[in-house]
Amino acid sequence: MVLGAVTPNLMVLYDFRHAILSTVTFAFCGISLGICLGTVFAFLFRYNVVRLFCAFIRAIHEIFWAFILLPVVGLNPICGILAIGIPYSGIFGKVYAEIIQEANQRPLQGLPAKTNRISKILYGVLPVIYEDIKNYTSYRFESALRSSAVLGFIGLPTLGFHLEIAFREGMYSEVSALLYGFYLIIASLRFWVKPRFVIGYLAGSIILISKEISLSLENALRFFTHEILPWPMRKNGILDGTNELSFEFQELWEWAAGLFATDGLEGLWQTTVLTQIVLATTGILTLLSFPAISHHFIRTRLWRQLGHLILIVCRTTPEYILAYVFVQLLGPSMLPAIIAITLHNFAILSFLTGGNANLLKLRADAPRKRINCYLYEVLPRVYSQFQAFLFYRWEVMMRESAILGLLGIYTLGFFVDSSISDAQMDKAMFLIILTACLNMGIDSISQLVRKRLKVSIKLTTAC
Repeated sequence: MVLGAVTPNLMVLYDFRHAILSTVTFAFCGISLGICLGTVFAFLFRYNVVRLFCAFIRAIHEIFWAFILLPVVGLNPICGILAIGIPYSGIFGKVYAEIIQEANQRPLQGLPAKTNRISKILYGVLPVIYEDIKNYTSYRFESALRSSAVLGFIGLPTLGFHLEIAFREGMYSEVSALLYGFYLIIASLRFWVKPRFVIGYLAGSIILISKEISLSLENALRFFTHEILPWPMRKNGILDGTNELSFEFQELWEWAAGLFATDGLEGLWQTTVLTQIVLATTGILTLLSFPAISHHFIRTRLWRQLGHLILIVCRTTPEYILAYVFVQLLGPSMLPAIIAITLHNFAILSFLTGGNANLLKLRADAPRKRINCYLYEVLPRVYSQFQAFLFYRWEVMMRESAILGLLGIYTLGFFVDSSISDAQMDKAMFLIILTACLNMGIDSISQLVRKRLKVSIKLTTAC
């Protein structure tokens, strides 16, 4: 692997140019769908039903959404676009609503009394929140690219598909070339993804994928009205050849209770344990590492840039790919998952905490020794915000812990993958819903913690 990392076969980038293009087009189309739906959800977010719906759809990882959609739409671009767009719409709905809520309301007072709602949004709200919306959406596009790449691991024609093949065949020079190409795409976003070009990129993406889209309404209807329903509801109809459904509450309860006892409870426990370990390791590593990019501690710009480079690589590499690498080295246990999720999240949190530290203006009598300056001047002033960042990522860590079960790690994703492999979609859906409920619970606790810390959403939307 080390030899492959220093001898990348860059020629494969041309050979796999269609996969690179698909990664970008899936991300553009998926995030555009998420923005459109999320904007609608944001203005309806005051209704509990919308708030709960957004929480539910964003609690399910993109790969789980792809597994749900595969039997419905097949292995084609619409599967990847929906797998990104559906959870992202829930994320955008929540964050956009919070940005609007936190926005300065004074411009609205200058509008005429009878101004309609649309005009109020266009003239009194949008100009105030535009920069926050733009910055958060830009960050989410980077995340969408990572999600698009990872969807290749389940067969969609993106970078992840060729990465998995290269990993399995031990072609590490190809692996490193594909990863370097992906890093280059992420690093160059600020140069080519401009607001004035986005409409053109989206139109081009739609044109490119439109020829490959196929959808069977019959398959979709059969999937949602039959295949994902619990086995006790379908059993009699399948056995007598009528395909009729039945509802026996006792049988359904025994089926759900049995599945929860055998797979659900174990998966929930392992996922929770893994998440809490990652939460602790991420927090410790962040506190130790953020001074590496702060000018208060590292005087030489070159060393700070090196620290930034390491953080960029760690946070740009999808956690699924990091876990895949460590599983090859260490085997399918919790350790590869802990390392992968910690590396990905500490890089994000260290970048944010280090950036906050750089904004601080030290007192004239601040300690001159770096260790004292860290412990008594900088850390106390950034710690509350660091906690907010950490708990803001808690839900994400839970989603990542669950999905890494697909690599053989004993979390909820492991049982979901086993159920799908056995063509038991009813069990898979039960476990996916269980995962969503767990994530919603973590998200609720996280919000209460952040509310107690009294941290503004404007400082945490970059998470």
